[in-house]
Amino acid sequence: MELKFEHVKGQKKGDVKLYALSTCVWCGKTKDLLNELGIEFNYIYVDLLQGDTKQYAIDEVKRYNKNCSFPTLVINNEKTIVGFKEAEIKEALS
Repeated sequence: MELKFEHVKGQKKGDVKLYALSTCVWCGKTKDLLNELGIEFNYIYVDLLQGDTKQYAIDEVKRYNKNCSFPTLVINNEKTIVGFKEAEIKEALS
């Protein structure tokens, strides 16, 4: 199964994926920060998915963040940043 991420154009800093909730303030702040930094990234609102797709997305998040909390930012399938950690995000993408 493949998830349909929304794509945001910007400077390529690798494969940057944001798993977020549409109602989450910290998810919004993380998305805004990525936009401010001008980073190319893909994001998906897990809470807006349905059925099997939603479960698949949750399983994906759990691969990187066993607590399945949001926002979960994954860089190159290696580095995971959970929560809005501005300094850590900036450092990881500098």
